[in-house]
Amino acid sequence: MGQRVRHLSDTLKEPFGVLQGALLGVVGLLLAFGLSLAVSRYEDRRANIVSEANAIGTTYLRAQTLPEPIRSRSLDLLVRYTRTAVRLSDEVPGSDGADDARAQEGRIERRLWALAGESLDAAPTASAPRLYVETLNEMIDGETVRVAALSNRVPTAVLVLEVLGSALALGLLAAYLAIVGRGVLAVTLAAALVAFLLLVTADLDRPTRGMIVVPDTALTNQLASMTEPPAATAPRSP
Repeated sequence: MGQRVRHLSDTLKEPFGVLQGALLGVVGLLLAFGLSLAVSRYEDRRANIVSEANAIGTTYLRAQTLPEPIRSRSLDLLVRYTRTAVRLSDEVPGSDGADDARAQEGRIERRLWALAGESLDAAPTASAPRLYVETLNEMIDGETVRVAALSNRVPTAVLVLEVLGSALALGLLAAYLAIVGRGVLAVTLAAALVAFLLLVTADLDRPTRGMIVVPDTALTNQLASMTEPPAATAPRSP
């Protein structure tokens, strides 16, 4: 389009320059806003995984102070729970695999809570069951927060606005350069930069796919430590 109207460059050069400059500024703000949203959600997901791993570790340690046979059953369930949490972190949010892992976590949570209730019922004044129930509740709450964070995406309207605005701004930039008789190298570099920013924003918004994924190292390390023999022995019967 710019090449076809190049003979009108004296008339169109100034308005095209003002328009494309203003639009590029607006698109720059949109790209920065979308990228900041994606980065903040990515950091929240990482922090949630670490928090849940810590809660699981504390719960596992306190479960070792429970009386048998609740102790052994709870420890085994906590290992299975952590293994399921690691599997959930590798599944695509909303997929059948993620829904299955979430349902399995829910079943394990109910069994753990039932065992905790039995432990409290057997020794209502003992400190170990009460402390265990407290951290078990924190672990369940942390799992809910982590699952919600995996599905917390950048609004689709923001991504669509970024793509359409970038396409329009780059199109006007290309037309302006063609009108003034400049080369295409500048607009090619600008298009590559904008495309890279859009790619990073979309990649950060997909926590289990793409090049940038949320690491589950804290959970895998916690699972590895739980495969070792418990540090504390079962308490003696009164």
